[in-house]
Amino acid sequence: MKRPKYIFVVGGVMSGVGKGIATSSVSKVLQAKGYKVTAVKVDPYINVDAGTMNPTEHGEVFVLTDGDETDQDMGNYERFLDTTLSRTNYMTTGRVYQTVINKERNLEYGGRNVEVVPDIPLEVIRRINEAAKKEKADIVVTEVGGTVGEYQNILFLEAVRMLQSKYPDDVAVVLVSYLPVPKKVGEMKTKPTQYASRTLNSAGVQADLIVARAEKPLDRKRKEKISVACNVNPEDVISAPDCDSIYDIPLNFNKDHIGENLLKKLGLRNRPTNLRAWEARLKKAKAARKEVKIAMVGKYFNSGEYVLTDVYISVIEALKSAAFREGAKLSIDWLSSELYEKSPSKLKELKKYDGVIVPGGFGKRGIEGKIKVVEFVRKNKIPYFGLCYGMQIAVIEFARNVLGLKDANTVEINEKAKHPVIGMMPEQIELMKQNEYGGTMRLGSYPAVLKKGTIARNAYKKVEVAERHRHRYEVNPEYIAELEDGGLVFSGTSPDKRLMEIAELPKKDHPFFVGTQFHPEFQSSFLNPHPLFSGFIEAALKQKRKR
Repeated sequence: MKRPKYIFVVGGVMSGVGKGIATSSVSKVLQAKGYKVTAVKVDPYINVDAGTMNPTEHGEVFVLTDGDETDQDMGNYERFLDTTLSRTNYMTTGRVYQTVINKERNLEYGGRNVEVVPDIPLEVIRRINEAAKKEKADIVVTEVGGTVGEYQNILFLEAVRMLQSKYPDDVAVVLVSYLPVPKKVGEMKTKPTQYASRTLNSAGVQADLIVARAEKPLDRKRKEKISVACNVNPEDVISAPDCDSIYDIPLNFNKDHIGENLLKKLGLRNRPTNLRAWEARLKKAKAARKEVKIAMVGKYFNSGEYVLTDVYISVIEALKSAAFREGAKLSIDWLSSELYEKSPSKLKELKKYDGVIVPGGFGKRGIEGKIKVVEFVRKNKIPYFGLCYGMQIAVIEFARNVLGLKDANTVEINEKAKHPVIGMMPEQIELMKQNEYGGTMRLGSYPAVLKKGTIARNAYKKVEVAERHRHRYEVNPEYIAELEDGGLVFSGTSPDKRLMEIAELPKKDHPFFVGTQFHPEFQSSFLNPHPLFSGFIEAALKQKRKR
């Protein structure tokens, strides 16, 4: 295989500037030009993977098909490229150091001194090349986490410098920077971006393009100022103003010729850009007049907007994509489950929603409120979709209020519950005894067989599917027969029928009441919404028409 071309995306001025979406959008534009593109995320954390990181600080843990627990930007890459990535596309500082130390212990360095430089950057480069090779990529786009000027990512920038020095015609660097408009000044300021560019230069790296994030589009004067101060051509300063949807960004980038400019720098032929399907879906979404109103009930909703958008980003995007396909506008309200524990009378407000989702999660806080929510939507026939913990909550509620097992619970909350309808998977019990937490849950893609005549089977239109998991607990096999006799349908099971993967109520009893032990949101993309999310949105729209 010939050497791939490399594009590195780095961030300046502040965190949260949009490197992940910029990486996804650049990758999408190049893919739309007919090139085989893959995307890599570099996370500057000592954690070996994202699985042990607090979601309220780091955001969602995105699980790949092979079970790797990664940063949420990996989900953006998959959704934009409509592809499946693997653990070779994700690395952390901890993972890189761990590999180098293990190699040293195994005498793979032949007994020589192993040093931070060059051995850590060389391992970074090896991993990038491994990802390119596995995906047979013409171009590998790598997002370097953090902000230029931080100590945490300096070794990754050294890897960029080494590659740029060795293969100057094969490497392009994109700096995503922020241009503030101070309210009292009322003028867009370029100085922070100038400093970010010079800080990048101090690491031995020169940006080839600058993506200028701002509230408004850049004018010619600012482009010229950035061009002169940062040593780039004016046409290589890409205006990236705030927009209504992240799915606008590839189209905006394409209009600003970002793909053409990058291909020229990499010595690759420019080709026509085919974003017709993308543009048509976005046009349909923007033309939508009917609104579908969804309530998201969880426990992370008292910590501010940051937590809402980051902890459940894949769920949000899966809902959006399903709504877009139906030509509907999505409206989400964030409801704290703890509210319903304190004030059960407020449950009646759920009647104004077209559908209710309880997403994944862990722990005791807010669980009784979630159970009350599920009881209310079940009895009032409001479309319900439970994801992972949301399915377990539905099973507990059904056991308590339909079967009459009043103290039914999950052993995660009450190890001594009289009716532990949700138990720990046997292989997990031993792991927990040994305090082995990192990377030990049931992770990655597993098959499920679907029962004929069910909501799940009708949605997938398949007998067998494969979905991604991240959990330690399961429906207790001792209660399956009793739950089924009471009217709960396990419409998806593992091939050996040991694990219950999907639970639902029959269509005759409820318009849409479905829970999945897996995370379907991880396999939904902008152009190909997940069938269960599509089914949920369809049911919600029918509910709206009834109301």
